[in-house]
Amino acid sequence: MAEPPRPPLHLVPVLAGGGTRLPAHVGVLAALAELGVCYRRIVGVSGGSIVASLHAAGWSPERLRALADSIDFTRFRGFSLRQLLFHGGLCSGDAFERWLDGLLEGRRFRDLPLDLAVVATDVRRSEPVVFERASTPDYPVARAVRHSMGIPLLFAFQPYREHLLVDGSILSEDALHRDWAGDGTPICCFRLRGEADLGPQHEQRWFPLPGYMSMLIRTFMTTLSREFIDARHWPRTLVIDAGPHSPVDFRLDLAAKEDLYLRGYRTTLNILPFKFPVLARDDDT
Repeated sequence: MAEPPRPPLHLVPVLAGGGTRLPAHVGVLAALAELGVCYRRIVGVSGGSIVASLHAAGWSPERLRALADSIDFTRFRGFSLRQLLFHGGLCSGDAFERWLDGLLEGRRFRDLPLDLAVVATDVRRSEPVVFERASTPDYPVARAVRHSMGIPLLFAFQPYREHLLVDGSILSEDALHRDWAGDGTPICCFRLRGEADLGPQHEQRWFPLPGYMSMLIRTFMTTLSREFIDARHWPRTLVIDAGPHSPVDFRLDLAAKEDLYLRGYRTTLNILPFKFPVLARDDDT
């Protein structure tokens, strides 16, 4: 007698960090679909919040992959000493927010078909600030994502109520490993881990400040992605090796984007069944 089909796995994917390496998170979503994983809620942090927000708005992994392949990240860069001195970042981030808001068609959290949580960091209190349907239903999703992916020194700090917000990826792991669904549904935190950034850095002889700032930001973000994972959270964390790709490489070419996508896709497809045995095929047991 044939065994009854296994029930589908329900979990809450947490797409954490990544910077410009967001094709890896698109690969994660493609693998989740292939594995038959079900979710009604998704969490996005930093670069992962870009992918999570569009997916929550109804974008398929295939459509997200096409977007990731075509996007030119350099359009969102800027260098303004005034922005740095008065707002804590070289770039305002306004161009990015307008671009994402256009893709999201101006949606607020209450408008999303999939329940979304976006996490930023309040540097005044060193604590997370969560944007979601329950607490901020009328808040623009694009603005929340702008808060979450605000890489320190690169993008301006963002005021919100009594908070001052920057990149959500500088939070401790404990802030992400919570009962996001409120009903005990397990989470899986997908983290990107990069190699040490040993690539050449270009410095301008007569005006070295931009080069110094770039090196500092790259070192800071790469170091964050190489943090050790608390043993308590390891069973529900999936680490994706992002290889040599920097989290602040705004000039990723198509080959690099394809490599990142495949790293996210293959790692999730191969490792997630070990984290959640219900996903294992009969021939794997």
